[in-house]
Amino acid sequence: MSDRIDLLRRALATVQDPDLHRDLVTLDMVRDLTVDGDLARFTLVLTTSACPMKQQLEDQCRAAALTVPGVTRAELTVTAEVPKGVNLSEQMPEVRHIVGVGSGKGGVGKSTVAANLACALSLRGAKVGLLDADIYGPSVPTMFGYHEQPQVVNKRLQPPVVHGVKLMSMGFLIDRDQPVAWRGPMLMGALKQFLTDVNWGELDYLLVDLPPGTGDIQLTLAQSVKLAGAVVVSTPQAVALADVRRSVAMFEKVNVPMFGIIENMSEFVCPACGHVEPIFGTGGAEEEASILGLPFLGRVPLEPGVRLAGDKGTPVVVTHPDSRSAKAFFNLAAKVAQQVSIGALRG
Repeated sequence: MSDRIDLLRRALATVQDPDLHRDLVTLDMVRDLTVDGDLARFTLVLTTSACPMKQQLEDQCRAAALTVPGVTRAELTVTAEVPKGVNLSEQMPEVRHIVGVGSGKGGVGKSTVAANLACALSLRGAKVGLLDADIYGPSVPTMFGYHEQPQVVNKRLQPPVVHGVKLMSMGFLIDRDQPVAWRGPMLMGALKQFLTDVNWGELDYLLVDLPPGTGDIQLTLAQSVKLAGAVVVSTPQAVALADVRRSVAMFEKVNVPMFGIIENMSEFVCPACGHVEPIFGTGGAEEEASILGLPFLGRVPLEPGVRLAGDKGTPVVVTHPDSRSAKAFFNLAAKVAQQVSIGALRG
């Protein structure tokens, strides 16, 4: 029997991860191998539940197993285990990966993208947190429809869980109409507390919705914890793309890997007739990504439903998962998770 299991293992070793170009056996992505008569069984352990290559890897593994002499049937169980990143901080040992979501300027829908990415990852089975690091203009309370102050247990804030995502925002701690008139050191202190004095618990991904620009918050985040990487959100307009370059340069300066660029509001979709109109232009972010040598992660169309869902406190991936925008967000979430896994496995 052990000889047949060895043959099965060798057969599965012919299947490679398309991003890492290493075989699944070496990557410990196939486990629990058994052969019973003509039936081969094993577990395929993906690096993320949002893996965009899931079906391809399943098909290739099943085909490889059927090449083993005497095996005519293959049963595989598919699970996911997000690989651990580098040690982020002593205070956050259970958070596997921190991902920054930034933009060069305001008004490009960065917070909408961050909220929908977080929900999309959660809906695909990941353990997700979202930190609203925009201290001056917190958006998470509105987008998730939650405005209660978090509980404090053993001197640590307990993040509320809304739509499957653990949340923290300055908007939970102050009155909605109260301005935050703080200078830089106070902002940095607040961010550090949100990282270390919040009981985030076990997370696969902690997304950080950063304020627009390249200021104190971005630098403090990069200096306080080890980020798995960052994505930059832009609209197709030239004025937004000019700011993208500065945002990318800032992340690179503080040695944060760039996962890529997302083009938001790429085209307007008329809710009445379905007509598509690129009112802000289209393709600008993809061209900019090519110039900068970065991955272009994809486009999100401009649909009124996205705004309505956010205003009502339920991101569009939750309310209308079959809409064009939601499908775009699910694809983006898969690509971000894929980039995280690639970085973790490459070390």
